[in-house]
Amino acid sequence: MKGRNMTRWRDPAKDPRQEPKSNLITAEGAERLRGILDHLSRVKRPALSAKVGEAAALGDRSENADYTYNKKELNRVIARIRYLTKRLDELTVVGRLPADTQRVYFGAFVTLEDEEGEELAIRLVGHDETDTGKHWISVDAPLAKALLGKSLDDEAIVAAPGGETTYLITEIAYRDPQA
Repeated sequence: MKGRNMTRWRDPAKDPRQEPKSNLITAEGAERLRGILDHLSRVKRPALSAKVGEAAALGDRSENADYTYNKKELNRVIARIRYLTKRLDELTVVGRLPADTQRVYFGAFVTLEDEEGEELAIRLVGHDETDTGKHWISVDAPLAKALLGKSLDDEAIVAAPGGETTYLITEIAYRDPQA
């Protein structure tokens, strides 16, 4: 079968997309996802439904670009609502600090120093709340896996495309989820 639905074959054993993702999320991340779901359900979906209804009332739908666009957008929003509803049911909210705050665990703010002396401040969060702008990385990322369980002044060796990189942990901090 040829066409737009064909993709190249990937070995499932080596495909990183097949790796199981952790179902952890911070309390603020879960609240943000609930807010997005609420906005999509109570604001965006009704507005798009009204637009689709207005465009459909104009007549011929086959040449009605407004109807076609809004219908596609409505379907996209409905799919996102379905995904978020299912995903929120699967997630485990981590709403407490770890017993040992001197080690790197989920939710930690970690400051690293590389071999050249450059600092990198990151936070270990769930897959659904990663943000490159804030330097929040998934707990499933190779760097995060190398850091888990380490303490202050420990070294973490991470395999990178350009070779292995060694990081020194210079600071570990946590934000109290109850605050």
